[in-house]
Amino acid sequence: MFPLKYFLFIILLSSNLDHLPKDNAVFIPPVKIPVFLSSNFGELRADHFHSGIDIKTGGVTGKEVVSVADGYIYRIGVSPTGFGKALYVKHSSGYSSVYAHLDSFTQEVETYVKQKQYENKSFTITLFPSKELFPVKKGDIIALSGNSGSSGGPHLHFEIRETDNELPVNPLLYKIGVYDNIPPVIEKLAIYPIGNTLINNNRADVKINIPRSNGKYLLPAGNEITISGKAGFGLKIHDLLNGSSNKCAAYSIKLEIDSTTVFEYVMDGFSFDESRFVNSHMDYKTYMLNSQKIQKAYKLPNDKLSVYKNLLNNGVFSFNDGKIHNILFTVKDVNNNTSKLEFKVKALSGSNPSYSPNKDGSLRMMPYNRQNSYVADGVSVNVPNGALYDTLYFEHKRKPASPVMYSDLHSIHNNLTPLQKPVSLSIKPNKIPTGKESKMMIVQLNKNLSKVPTNSIWNEGFLKAEVSSFGDFFVGIDTIAPEIAPSGFTSESDLSAKKELRIKIKDDFSGIAKYEPAIDGKWALFEYDPKNEVLIYRFDQKYISKGITHSLSLKVSDNRDNVSQYSCTFKW
Repeated sequence: MFPLKYFLFIILLSSNLDHLPKDNAVFIPPVKIPVFLSSNFGELRADHFHSGIDIKTGGVTGKEVVSVADGYIYRIGVSPTGFGKALYVKHSSGYSSVYAHLDSFTQEVETYVKQKQYENKSFTITLFPSKELFPVKKGDIIALSGNSGSSGGPHLHFEIRETDNELPVNPLLYKIGVYDNIPPVIEKLAIYPIGNTLINNNRADVKINIPRSNGKYLLPAGNEITISGKAGFGLKIHDLLNGSSNKCAAYSIKLEIDSTTVFEYVMDGFSFDESRFVNSHMDYKTYMLNSQKIQKAYKLPNDKLSVYKNLLNNGVFSFNDGKIHNILFTVKDVNNNTSKLEFKVKALSGSNPSYSPNKDGSLRMMPYNRQNSYVADGVSVNVPNGALYDTLYFEHKRKPASPVMYSDLHSIHNNLTPLQKPVSLSIKPNKIPTGKESKMMIVQLNKNLSKVPTNSIWNEGFLKAEVSSFGDFFVGIDTIAPEIAPSGFTSESDLSAKKELRIKIKDDFSGIAKYEPAIDGKWALFEYDPKNEVLIYRFDQKYISKGITHSLSLKVSDNRDNVSQYSCTFKW
């Protein structure tokens, strides 16, 4: 069962989004430069919808970021991943604004944050200052744009949220300086058989590339479609905004069959609790195979997204009456620029030859609406209720271990089937090196042969992990400590003319778990930038004395408790 909190989110979302203020005076743009987007709200990402808009900053950091309305800073975040350095501002309108991947805050906020980091002896920190501490006015500079956290390049990630429940809503509904008179682009039509269905006399999905048009699209000549049975549709689409070549997300999709709406998708907002349902909304198999993002115009049984409207039979239509049916897709962006795709489907009458995906009985049927389990020699899988989007015919295969594996290689179904919740996977090693139990873990082997470690524990002779996707797994080991290397200095270096020092840290397998730095025996604030595998210490006379020799020590641990240590002296 899904938690009550989730359903309350959906009720709040549906009741509040009808009253979004769209007046230009509500908010101003969050930057002083022209607003061009590299990404917009609701884009399909790996395991989530994009919860804001990404504003271009010309490929550089340091652009002025301003508060979009009067309010006060109620939350400050600093993290090596995720949003990096981020500010959250609460406004009297009942909405809050979020500014992420920042380079720096105002000096007043920077001083406050650094003090709290030293008090907590942690670079990563989340703070909730009182409303009196950092009031802001509309247009006040609150930060400089950056590339911190999990950002893939310099930009400002900006969000608007409902304050009471932290629901992100579409910022483009507020007219914050983004101009767009270009209709969405329809690239591809997909047709999916549901159950014992034939499409053009085959059981396979059908995908048809759509010729480029200016808002009115038709199928290429010669593409006649016949369907016998139930089917669903999907579209590969994107939207272009003025001043940018980046492919963004469309705002709404409506599917009509014979002038009756059977499916509608409107991206006004969503809750973070439902964001992972993006894996059900998109054609996940196609995405995993070739990175194409096709949006389904029908709903799987366990898809709980709140962005669907006017569903008729979950968007699935039965083509079995021998008639010709008119299909109309209408795709819009938030500025009501519209594109349409219209075509016909010939429905066949009569029954299709019987078909079962498990005709040889080798697969385990796992209904989506209950807990499921699978046990075989040396491996077990527990799939919780709510993890599957649809009933699954589960498959397990094994291959002999390679020299670097401490168990057989287990194919746990396949990585083309998405999961909403993690599943519990247990694997029994074939061998355990003496004294190395704590260094062992379950490892996922991706299709490019990259190895992804999991957070594993021992349980009755098995290694156990919660994994978020199906795929190939084995038991591996990590006995190699992280690497530590000073960057641009050596022990006894004179750094008096420097503003900072940098140390490279790297771990090639289980990953950096923690780092413990000290200068002159006291904890020191080193900023961790995992993208560049570097620790950065910025000299500050408030925390160390100038003009003397200092001692530096650093201990770095990985996720299997392999430890490296480094120490030196330097003058500053």
